[in-house]
Amino acid sequence: MTKAPIYQPSPSRRMRGFEPTFGLVREPVRAAGESRGFAVTRLLTHWAEVVGDDLAGMTRPVKIGYSRDGFGATLTVLVASAHAPMVQMQVPKIIDRVNAVYGYAAISKVSLTQTAPTGFAEGQAEFTPAPKVEKAPDPAVVAQAAATAAPIGDAGLRAALEALGRNILTRRKT
Repeated sequence: MTKAPIYQPSPSRRMRGFEPTFGLVREPVRAAGESRGFAVTRLLTHWAEVVGDDLAGMTRPVKIGYSRDGFGATLTVLVASAHAPMVQMQVPKIIDRVNAVYGYAAISKVSLTQTAPTGFAEGQAEFTPAPKVEKAPDPAVVAQAAATAAPIGDAGLRAALEALGRNILTRRKT
C-alpha cells in the first residue's frame, strides 16, 4: 500500500488560521490513524458527515483491517447493542459512503462490534453528542432591539436589524 503524499503548501501561499498549528501534529495524527488502518483520517474526524447524523449517533469507526488476498478491507464499527440490528440493515449504505470517501472500493465488509452505552467503552465511545444549550434572550434586550428597529418599514430588514441588535446587546462586555 502506498502512502498518500504529504500536503505541502506552495511557498507563495501564506498559511492562515489553524493550518500552521496543524503542521505540528500532522505526522502524529497520521501515524496514530495508520496504526489502526485509517489511511484516510477524514473517516475518523468527519464520521458524521460520511455516514450521516443518524448513523453517527449510534456508531463509531474502530479500525480497518486489510485481508491477505488484497480484495477489500473490513471496517470495524462500534455500535450500541440496542442499535445493532438497525445498523446491520444499513451496512451497504455505510460501505458505499465510506468508499466514496476513499474514492475506490476500499471497504468490502463492515464488522459490527457491539457494546453497552456504559461499561468497558465508557468515556471512549460517546454515542450521542451533547445537545446545544441555547439561553432565552433577556426580555428587556428583545424589547430594546425591537424599539430600535421599529421605524424601519421593510419587515425583512426590520427583523434582520432586530436580530443584529439582540446580538450586539447580549454580547459579553470584556
